[in-house]
Amino acid sequence: MGRRRKGLPINGWVIVDKPSDITSTAVVGVVRRLFNAQKAGHAGTLDPIATGILPVALGEATKTVPYIVAAEKSYRFTMRLGEARDTDDREGEVTAMSDKRPSDAEFAAALGAFHGAIEQRPPRYSAIKLQGERAYDLARAGEEVDDLIKPRQVHIYATRFLERPDADHAVIEVDCSKGTYVRAIARDLGVQLGCYGHVEALRRIRLGPFLESRAIALDKLSDLGHSADAAETLSAHLHPIETALDDIPALALSGADATRLKQGQAVLVRGRDAPILEGSVLATHKGHPVALTEYVRGELKPVRVFNLS
Repeated sequence: MGRRRKGLPINGWVIVDKPSDITSTAVVGVVRRLFNAQKAGHAGTLDPIATGILPVALGEATKTVPYIVAAEKSYRFTMRLGEARDTDDREGEVTAMSDKRPSDAEFAAALGAFHGAIEQRPPRYSAIKLQGERAYDLARAGEEVDDLIKPRQVHIYATRFLERPDADHAVIEVDCSKGTYVRAIARDLGVQLGCYGHVEALRRIRLGPFLESRAIALDKLSDLGHSADAAETLSAHLHPIETALDDIPALALSGADATRLKQGQAVLVRGRDAPILEGSVLATHKGHPVALTEYVRGELKPVRVFNLS
């Protein structure tokens, strides 16, 4: 008999506004303890220096994490001009310097090259695996990894030049695909402008359907968790599982069909629903999620079944 999980079967998403100087894993630990949840995970790791949206999945919501990880993302970052650093952010060692400072017009024009499908070389201090090891582990051990890191294609949907607080800084927003490194954008943009550059501050402002307006600061969430009516106040910040799935079609099923899906059996789709379905489909019953399914040749085949009481 398997060991019983500690905690409560809490299911849903908590959209945390992550502070800087804390790891994504540590944030998940805080949220899990506050909700006393049996299971927790996060979608889309943020570097310790980064702030902003970190969706934390509790319970059965962890089954929808891949859909959020693959979603479009938006970041706002401050680029420090005049310095290249080995980590491509403020925490690294300076590797090159320049006195050149491009004009606002030059800056905005250079951003045009960062649009659409582009080839990007991940930073040497990144989590990609090289010969079975994480790139950042090899780099910290003093190994030369630049020749091992191969460029990969990512997609930049939009870039926005926001402001120049002073000659040494620029604030930019970017909408991008999974796998895009904002640090690499700052690095490559600095090289293109001939001034070098790195990320000084980074904030994720959108991740799929999750927006800043729905996020709660971690310290505020902690305060609520220690209040007299903690359970009630925390539940107000627990979003339904299906919040992560707003861009895939949903189909309401009868009780009999819902039971079949839960038992791992495919369900035949009849009538007018069939022509509009394609790919991933969220199956529901009486407004509650039953399973993530795949529509294949007239049938819904269960991919992830939700075990909800």
